[in-house]
Amino acid sequence: MEEFQRSTVPRKNVIEFRPPLYKQRYFFVKDIVNQYKPKKVADLGCGNATLLCMLKFHSCVQELVGVDLLMDRLLDWNSDKLSPSIGDHLGPRDLDLSIVLYRGSAVEKDSRLLGFDLITCIELIEHLDSEDLAKFPEVVFGYFSPGMVVISTPNSDFNPLFPASTFRNSDHKFEWNQTQFQHWASNVAKLYSYTVEFTGVGVPPPWAKHVGYCTQIGIFKKKQPDPGSWILAKPTGSRVSEPEEHAYQVVFTASFPSLQQKHFLLFVLCTEVLKEVEAIRQKYVWIMKRKESSEPESEEDTDSGLVRRPGLFLTDAQVAQIEKSPKPYSVGKRFYVPLKRLIGYPKVNRLVADVSTSQCACSGFFVRPMLM
Repeated sequence: MEEFQRSTVPRKNVIEFRPPLYKQRYFFVKDIVNQYKPKKVADLGCGNATLLCMLKFHSCVQELVGVDLLMDRLLDWNSDKLSPSIGDHLGPRDLDLSIVLYRGSAVEKDSRLLGFDLITCIELIEHLDSEDLAKFPEVVFGYFSPGMVVISTPNSDFNPLFPASTFRNSDHKFEWNQTQFQHWASNVAKLYSYTVEFTGVGVPPPWAKHVGYCTQIGIFKKKQPDPGSWILAKPTGSRVSEPEEHAYQVVFTASFPSLQQKHFLLFVLCTEVLKEVEAIRQKYVWIMKRKESSEPESEEDTDSGLVRRPGLFLTDAQVAQIEKSPKPYSVGKRFYVPLKRLIGYPKVNRLVADVSTSQCACSGFFVRPMLM
């Protein structure tokens, strides 16, 4: 039998991204939010609202809006992930948060998106036909005019590295190379008084660095009179007098509990006071038992020892302030903690709304059963 020498066929390079490319795009937006702390964020072409679901955990964000033309995609999304959970009620946010999903197009004007700090368009523009692409800058940059716009789109220079060098999605109307995208973005920025810088996600392999990022990103910042300011103030002057335009249809709304809402503030304040009082009571009982047992005194038996405890991190200045306040004491089976002392603890102090509230509270005591 004739023997054939088995030849080794070189395996074609397979491009893999870790984490996946779509997650890298979302993480990029999260980093932008962490850096600039926008209060109002809108995602045009939000799809299944995954990005909004990630951004709701940012404490700086107070309004999240998602817009997508495919209403079914929004309605099929598990709205529980965008709704307040039990944990959100037990541990409310510091600031209010509202979330709204709209059915609508990125090239339709809706006055409810005026005055936003950040608008994101993640893998959106390549789905627009030539007519809609021509309208897009006027609507987003001219009409909505947010403080910042983040646009991501495929980089066609990268496509030859994939096994099939065609459009990445059958719905894409175009895919630009780096020169084309930067030319378009620079013209838009100049026309609408924005600056733009270019970056991306999806680093190419070492042997193909010349192709650039797999996803190219443009970061547009609205020019401001104050160079240190980037966030756009709410529309003023003639823009306010214009009639409202509501082209979008609301398909989902959610409002989160926060400490800005009085009943949640009182709930959290009472919970924190109870926790501190119980911790103080337990330490007080422990000190009393040590004294009754005639054990040698230590620093733990002093007022400083009563203030400090495992899991409570206080500065020396905070400890000194608490030590100067009226001390807790017991009468019979009742244990008393002056409210003025409780307000010395950072978490309780932060929850006290204003000086008048604290002055009123300082005149009383919090009473618990001693339970020795």
